[in-house]
Amino acid sequence: MRRVLYLVGALVLLLGQAPRFRAQTPEVESKPPEAAKLAGETAQTPPAPKEESSVTEHSILIAGQKIAYKATAATMLLKDDQDQSNASLFYMAYTQSDVKDLSQRPLAFLYNGGPGSSSVWLHMGAYGPRRVSTSDAEATPPPPYKLVDNANSLLDVADLVFIDPVGTGFSKAVGKAKDKDFWGIDQDVKSLAQFITSYVSRNNRWNSPKFLIGESYGTFRNAALVNYLQSHDRMDFNGVVMISTVLDLGTISFPPGEDLPYILYLPSYAATAAYHKVLKDPPPDLDAFVLEARRFASGPYADALLRGSKLGAGEKANIAKQLAYFTGLSEDYLLKADLRVNLSQFMEELQRARGLTTGRLDARFSGPSADPLAEYAQYDPQENAISGAFTAAFNTYVREELKFGKDKTYVIESNEAGRNWDWKRQGGGTEFGFPGSPNVEGDLTEALISNPHLQVEVENGIYDLATPFFGTEYTMEHLKLPGNLQGHIHLQYYNAGHMMYLHEADLAKLKSNVAKFIQAASRP
Repeated sequence: MRRVLYLVGALVLLLGQAPRFRAQTPEVESKPPEAAKLAGETAQTPPAPKEESSVTEHSILIAGQKIAYKATAATMLLKDDQDQSNASLFYMAYTQSDVKDLSQRPLAFLYNGGPGSSSVWLHMGAYGPRRVSTSDAEATPPPPYKLVDNANSLLDVADLVFIDPVGTGFSKAVGKAKDKDFWGIDQDVKSLAQFITSYVSRNNRWNSPKFLIGESYGTFRNAALVNYLQSHDRMDFNGVVMISTVLDLGTISFPPGEDLPYILYLPSYAATAAYHKVLKDPPPDLDAFVLEARRFASGPYADALLRGSKLGAGEKANIAKQLAYFTGLSEDYLLKADLRVNLSQFMEELQRARGLTTGRLDARFSGPSADPLAEYAQYDPQENAISGAFTAAFNTYVREELKFGKDKTYVIESNEAGRNWDWKRQGGGTEFGFPGSPNVEGDLTEALISNPHLQVEVENGIYDLATPFFGTEYTMEHLKLPGNLQGHIHLQYYNAGHMMYLHEADLAKLKSNVAKFIQAASRP
């Protein structure tokens, strides 16, 4: 802006001096076109942003039931405090066509995380009426990709609205606003809350049972968003579905001097080591082995880490031996790591002898190590294995079947948004004066207390190394909820990773669990 003002000022100064340089030139009644253009006389105000929409009719067979539905691919304009449009938010809504009483039809809003991710993953992998077929626990071959009807879509139990936050998908800032104005915990929540209230009002859905379904950072968003909608807009929700949860980012970070993440990751390390058959003593029962790992992590291992430098050499060697039993890592490596192996180190070390890096989002995936001498993983094999398929499938689907975005670029993931995210919260806690890790546990607690009928469904992948299940259990057990409300949190488990729907058997299980949850929470 300063540069623009500087150029304008220089131009005005130049034009003001023009007569001095044209002293011998006869005056003309009008300026030549070039001068008029420089003076701004022909400049036009950019056209006001407009909403766009494409509505198509479809049908799908789910559990033997033929469902006719309307697909709406559209943008909605958001407004600032001066009632000026500041963002164009893209969404895809699927609504059953023959519903007579909307108060009996649940409505779910869905999004992924990042931050900086579009909703393509939940849309094309889990709950949309169409999904892309990918290989399980290995890289999907290049195109052509297979787009199929999704028999596990949630469309038989709820209308679905997939949302792309600003800077992702086709969503963008408009007018004087910039995308970065919406990149932050509170900024993101306020923009999505405005979209949801507007959508509900426009479509007469205030009396419909309502749900939020988020994955990864989408679960972090869930907690803050449901609390904001209930407290600010007085829109109560029936339920929230958390897929691969993190509410306290400190539980998935490994800062110096913080031992809790190592404790919370250990059971996931153990499950991963068992899956890849790197353990000297393979467990005959995975569930029993993981339970044993939980007990060791929260007991002897936690005690040893908390003792720090006071832990004796003999005791340290004993803990290293037990860690080797659970993780498949050598005792020598564990001792050199001071009993603390962070996620990126584990991903690279677990299958180093095989020349493989282990997946983060889904530890069942493996890929060639980029550097066999590297201490830390260079990439995530799971992410590389499926991204091409999801990207191509959605770009084909939205243009050919939904008839939207022919000349637009769809942003699957915005690295710029993630790098520039504002993690600060407005207000702040009252118990301590310094900011800690971004945390929305208090938001979920407040939402549950203010609406004692709110239910929370939590989906956990055993092989998820991005948001480990033991960390989620720890979080849910430390929400400071009254005893009667603790029972409103329901945990489910899957033999897959962060995106458990990539595993066909768990896709069906995920559909069944969430469908039952929506139906139960929608009853009066």
